[in-house]
Amino acid sequence: MTLKFLEKNLSIFSLMAISALILLLSNSLGPNQTSAITLEEQEGLPNLVLVSTSTNSQQDPSNSTSVNATQIPEKAKGPAIPSKGYLVEEIRDGLYWVTDGVYNTMFLVSDDGVIAVDAPPSLGEKYIKAIREVTDKPIKYVVYSHSHIDHIGAAGNIYPDNVTIVAQEETAKLLKIANDSNRPIPTVTFKDNYNLTVGNQILELDYKGVNHEPGNIYIYAPNQKTLMFVDVIFPGWVPFKDLAITTNVPGFVQAHDIVSTYNFDTLVGGHLTRLGTMEDVNIQKEFITDLINASKAANSKFNFMDYASKYGLTNPWLTFSEYSDAITDDCTNTMLGKWKDRLGGAEQFTESHCWTMTESQRVD
Repeated sequence: MTLKFLEKNLSIFSLMAISALILLLSNSLGPNQTSAITLEEQEGLPNLVLVSTSTNSQQDPSNSTSVNATQIPEKAKGPAIPSKGYLVEEIRDGLYWVTDGVYNTMFLVSDDGVIAVDAPPSLGEKYIKAIREVTDKPIKYVVYSHSHIDHIGAAGNIYPDNVTIVAQEETAKLLKIANDSNRPIPTVTFKDNYNLTVGNQILELDYKGVNHEPGNIYIYAPNQKTLMFVDVIFPGWVPFKDLAITTNVPGFVQAHDIVSTYNFDTLVGGHLTRLGTMEDVNIQKEFITDLINASKAANSKFNFMDYASKYGLTNPWLTFSEYSDAITDDCTNTMLGKWKDRLGGAEQFTESHCWTMTESQRVD
């Protein structure tokens, strides 16, 4: 199968997008299929290609370079994505979500226009097509969840020039530094809270401190009892690598409790296969609690001076690497015993989560 999803240039896609897509594609293979993923150029555009082939179960393993696809838990699976490349569905009362199976976002239709949230490049113009399937009303406002390219990197290309862009002030600061025409500078900023009302609809925007990155906000639709909170909660899956590349581990952990204070039935997490619920939040809180405890236990089990005695300090990076690897491995083994069959991606990213959490406990 071929996915031509890098529509402009490869640089607008983060490692998160490519890694998540490869994981999902690999998990779609049958038990007797193998895959190779390559980057090719087609019609002047980069093309991510998954080549799948049938294999004979009697084949000599010494002649095989394939890796069997890891099965994912049922709770990690989401709705099928139509051949047009995206799925758009109403959550309730004029609020819709759009997904391509790797990224998701939402838009709110009022009697006076549309509020769109984010602009993932993986969707690009398909996001506009999804909106136009629902309404011909103008897109009047765009809300940025945060500054990262993989969530708003198409904003400079798909929205009208006169659209009003709303974001938290830390996001605006980061975007001014980035100076990226694909991510226009917000026209309206706020510090703590902002109520965005368009016609008969409202979104409540809240900033409660650093979590995934500075400026990452809680986007709440009170009438629809829906919360969008990006790159922290991953329904059915463990977080992306290194606790979703958080810039602040304590803030990331605290965000799980903050999410739980909202009265919502539906969660839009920004990534992967499906919408979430409070049950998904509670499951990830359990995962994070276990991670904290496993990290503390591993950190207390190993003494750096033992490794300094063994390896010396002529190459301190070698010594610390051996020390930290032992801690990370201990934490990983503890976590996978419970979680490898419970959440999608656990075998792929738990080791990175253990490294991130144990290091945070050593330095934060």
